[in-house]
Amino acid sequence: MYTNAPFKVFACQSSIGIAKKIAEHLGIELGKSSLVRFSDGEFQPCFDESVRGCHVFIVQSTNPPAENLLELLLMIDAAKRASAYKVNAVIPYYGFARQDRKDRPRVSIGAKLTADLLTTAGVDRIMTMDLHADQIQGFFNVPVDHLFGSALFAPYIQKLKLENLCVSAPDMGGSKRANAYARHLQCEMVLCYKLRKKPNVVEEISVIGDVEGRNVVIIDDMVDTAGTLTFAAQVMKDRGATSVRAVATHPVLSGNAIERINNSPLEDLVVTDSIPLLVDSPKIKVLPIAEIFAETIKAVYNNKSISSGFVF
Repeated sequence: MYTNAPFKVFACQSSIGIAKKIAEHLGIELGKSSLVRFSDGEFQPCFDESVRGCHVFIVQSTNPPAENLLELLLMIDAAKRASAYKVNAVIPYYGFARQDRKDRPRVSIGAKLTADLLTTAGVDRIMTMDLHADQIQGFFNVPVDHLFGSALFAPYIQKLKLENLCVSAPDMGGSKRANAYARHLQCEMVLCYKLRKKPNVVEEISVIGDVEGRNVVIIDDMVDTAGTLTFAAQVMKDRGATSVRAVATHPVLSGNAIERINNSPLEDLVVTDSIPLLVDSPKIKVLPIAEIFAETIKAVYNNKSISSGFVF
């Protein structure tokens, strides 16, 4: 490895688990850091070892609460002020990504604002997985390594050896992702048209395509309330699907999501550990992503290509 500027991996509070696994795959110890909390709720992260002249990789998903994003920003700022050579933000789940455009008047574009905050804090590179919209990469003026959950999900689906396999997107926005899976797995694809009157509330779903007698796998980048996912699964079963499964990279799982999944016709839901899963469910299986991020960190540090790790 390039020894003139050593690299170190640190974790923010909500992503300590995955950061430890990344460090293990890299064969190093997780960097020492701490968080001081004041009585009014204010907090101050601190590096407990020197980072001068180092490639620093800070691991943190920016799922709610907003303190997760703020802690990452403070850690980036601390690394820059401690004379780190390069500061890299490893963000398995990039929060606020659904706010990638003005879909109605007088709203913010949260994904762009988050990108500006990270850039202003001093980040030199971003690593993330399955952005809600690919174009978010363009919100940054620093390199973005956009990894894909397909590296895990495609082999998993192939191992199931399902007959009459059919992949589906839960809405029109996911059609590009589902189409990529369909081409790679050489199977049919159907789409769902979703009518939504307000956030997190689906009024109607129509399935475009034939699912009768097929084993359907719904592909998505994230599952939040699971309302769309379970609604789509029920519609497909009603249309004659033999089985319905789902894969989703980021298990946000807010509100009654677990209850909806357990009571749905879904055979199982496969997710990654980009966000810590706090509640167990017999229908949810977690695939680890630490090795993918570890290999990407190693490639970036050694100035090697990362594209060989992509399935499609």
